Order: sequence, then structure tokens, then C-alpha cells
Amino acid sequence: MNNEKSEQYQARLKKLEILQGNGEDPFKITKFDVNSYSEDIKANFESLEGSSVKIAGRLTRRRSMGKVSFADVLDSKGTIQIYLKLDSLGESEYKKFLDFDIGDIVGLEGKVFKTKREEISVNVEKITLLAKSLQQLPEKFHGLQDTDLRYRRRYLDIITNPKVKETFIKRSLIVKTMRNYLDSLGFIEVETPMLNLIAGGALARPFVTHHNALDMDLFLRIAPELYLKRLITGGMDKVYEIGRQFRNEGISIKHNPEFTTMELYQAYSDYQQIMELTENIIVECNKGVGNSSEIEYQGEKINLSAPFEKLSMIDAVKKYTNVDFGSFVGDDFESKKAARSLGLDRFGKDTWGEILMMVFEEKVEENLFQPTFIYDFPADSSPLAKCKPDNRHLVERFEFYVTGRELANAYSELNDPIDQRKRFMEQLRARESGDEEANLPDEDFVVALEHGMPPTGGLGIGIDRLTMLLTGSPSIRDVIIFPTMKSVKD
Repeated sequence: MNNEKSEQYQARLKKLEILQGNGEDPFKITKFDVNSYSEDIKANFESLEGSSVKIAGRLTRRRSMGKVSFADVLDSKGTIQIYLKLDSLGESEYKKFLDFDIGDIVGLEGKVFKTKREEISVNVEKITLLAKSLQQLPEKFHGLQDTDLRYRRRYLDIITNPKVKETFIKRSLIVKTMRNYLDSLGFIEVETPMLNLIAGGALARPFVTHHNALDMDLFLRIAPELYLKRLITGGMDKVYEIGRQFRNEGISIKHNPEFTTMELYQAYSDYQQIMELTENIIVECNKGVGNSSEIEYQGEKINLSAPFEKLSMIDAVKKYTNVDFGSFVGDDFESKKAARSLGLDRFGKDTWGEILMMVFEEKVEENLFQPTFIYDFPADSSPLAKCKPDNRHLVERFEFYVTGRELANAYSELNDPIDQRKRFMEQLRARESGDEEANLPDEDFVVALEHGMPPTGGLGIGIDRLTMLLTGSPSIRDVIIFPTMKSVKD
């Protein structure tokens, strides 16, 4: 039934109309001077007992017994019980309170006390309706169970499921901790464009939009990398950005079309130094949300105390498949043969490096439940990373894995403009052959490199996946406050 036609809705609407007719429209009230919150009152009861407080929040439960009523008020920090007596409020005000509905927003003034059952409460001396709830909260306030509705109407999810609010408070703490830690190391936070002429900095399919005044198509950014490295060229030796990225790809428990990353660049460093920095960031963020070094994720224990395990990609593949890609480096034929021996015969990838990457993704990733750095990636998968000095088939790159998911990605950044232009051209040929995720050439970035960029280490960390890990959340939608959803009609 349409809520606007339901009996509940009409009854609440009628109450509002009566209030408005009596000159008591709650929506005309512009403020309420809150000076106390539920959890603070409970935590400081001994010093506050008998004191007058002003609190505001949503009515979530009520028990009326004639001339006495108890109710619960939910504010931004938690829930507290309130106590109301006809004798204290007066008949008119008490009757008004009895006409309030669960879900209404109220402001109240009263004294802090403890009931006979030892529950810290507020003895209400004055109560004001601040906003009328025309819609009914989920039945019996037991929490929103419909997953789709939880994500679509997150405000109800937060009202009815206290752990949801806790998750997003922890997400904020993770970002704050990361920002404070990087600032303490001398990094400068910057902002780079979200509307890009060229979608670069990652292998991904972009969203396209159109700028009317300039009459040209633009891409929503897939990564801030190329702009941040321009700043390194300009002499800003330590920079980072925390912000949204947009990739026109699938949706899953690990993927959302818009997501948040922290990306940083440090001049005069390589991927080994960035690996140590990454380890420290993860440990600091875990502490920042109040976790111990051993956490639980979906029933499994994870040890987040440093140092974390470190494996080259070749060694990781060898460990989990017994196939040594290091024994036939650069041999495309042998790599295909090895992949077939592992039951992988759906090639869209033809080179040794591409097949090594495929085998790793199909046979190794899921095994990396404990924190693990995988380093030395095939050059074919990393058009922006610097090759190892002794092996042109590998680049100085690592990814950080935990719970079988990639959480961070880092390079010793390519700063050779001639090599970079060549790799861009290779990516362009791949794109013209049908690879929509291949990088578009960014000639302006190459020109920046031609002015000289120092040796640099770069890092990207997925804030959403890190929050999933540190809050025990099974899906990325649980940690993005408003995830991308299909339209209701679909």
C-alpha cells in the first residue's frame, strides 16, 4: 500500500494538521539548545546526578501507565530513557506527549536521576515536538532486515541498527587516522580534477560525461595518479589525496562504481620504502579504530601486527600451484602450456607476463587471507611502473592482500619519458584492438616527465576495503554510506 494513503500516515498527518491549526507547527521551530547527549550523561552520571540537562532526539519506544510514562530517546550518541509524570508536566503538556508518535523528534529539559531499577534516566520537566514523523519506523524497532531497503534508505538503517552507525563512525576514524599520520610525516594533502580530458592512471573503463559550455566530452577520473605525479615533477616531494574514483565496471561485494582511495607519492623513494610505509599505515588505522593487533573477519582470525608476509608474484604462484614461472621468463609458449596444466585455457592474454598475472588471479589471490605483500609484477600489467634493473619482464610493483582481496597497490614510478611514451602507444594499440580498460595516451603527462621527475614511490589504498577489514563488514555496500543501486522500478 502507498504510505501516503495508509491509515498510519493519515492519522499522523491529521495530528500535524491539528497542531498547525493550534499554532503549534513543529516545523516552524528553528533550533533547540542541546547541551547534553545520552552516552555522556551515562558516562558522567555521578557528577551530573540531579543536574538539569537539555537533550534532543527521536522517540523510539514508549510505555505509558496512566499518569506516568517512560520513553526512549535516540540521539547522535545512543539511547537514554526519559521519565514523564502528569503532575510535573501538567495535564495539557502530558496529554500532548501521549499524542506523540514513535519516530517523532523531540527536545526536552529535565534532571538526571536513576530509577528504582538502577537505569540512568532524565526526569522530564519540559518537552517540545521539534519534527513530526509522518512515516512509521520499521515494525517494533527490531531493525531493518531487508538488505536492499537498508542500502536504499540508509537513514532508516542507521536509526534501527546501531552497529551501522558505529561502522561509519569507524570509517571516519580510519580516514582521520590516515590523514594525521601522513601529515605527521610531512605529506601535503592536495586536490586534483575529477573531470579529466583523458582517463588515465589505471587500467579501467571510465564514465563519460559532457560539458555543455565547452561542448566536449570529459571522463570522470579513474585515478588521480598522473596529476599527483605532475606535482612531484613540480617539486612537491610528498603529496597525497583522499577522494572518490569512478570506474564503469561491475558491482559485487568487492566493487562499487564509485569508491574512495588514498593515493600518495614520495620523491626519492622506491617500492620497498613504500611497502614499509603501507605496513605502518595499516597498523596505525587499526589502532585508530580501537582494535587489537589480532582482529576477526567473518569468523577468521587475522594478525595485523607487523611485519607482514612478503612474496614475489613468481614465488607466490610457485607456492600455491607448484609451477615456477621464473624458470621460463619471457617464454609465451611455455607459459600457455603451464596455464593449461592448471586448467586455465581461456586465453585472451598471450604473453608470459599476462598469463602469469592470470594464473595469480585465478589460483593464488583467494589464498592470501593473512596480510601479504605480493611484489615484482609482470611489466605487461603495469604501464606506469619502473622495470626492475635486472629483468625487463618485471616491474617494481607490489599489491597488499588480506582476506583474499587487494587492499593497496604501489609502484616505483616510471620516470623515463621515452619509455612512458612507448608504453602509452602499446596501450593505445591494445585499446584499438578492443581492450576498453587500456590507458589512453596522455602526452601532456609525458611532457611533464620530459622536464624531469625524480625517482618516486607511489601508493594507492582502497578506503572502502580497508574499512571492510577493520569493521568486519562482508560487503563494500556495508561501508559506503549510499552505495550505487538500481532504480526502484528495476
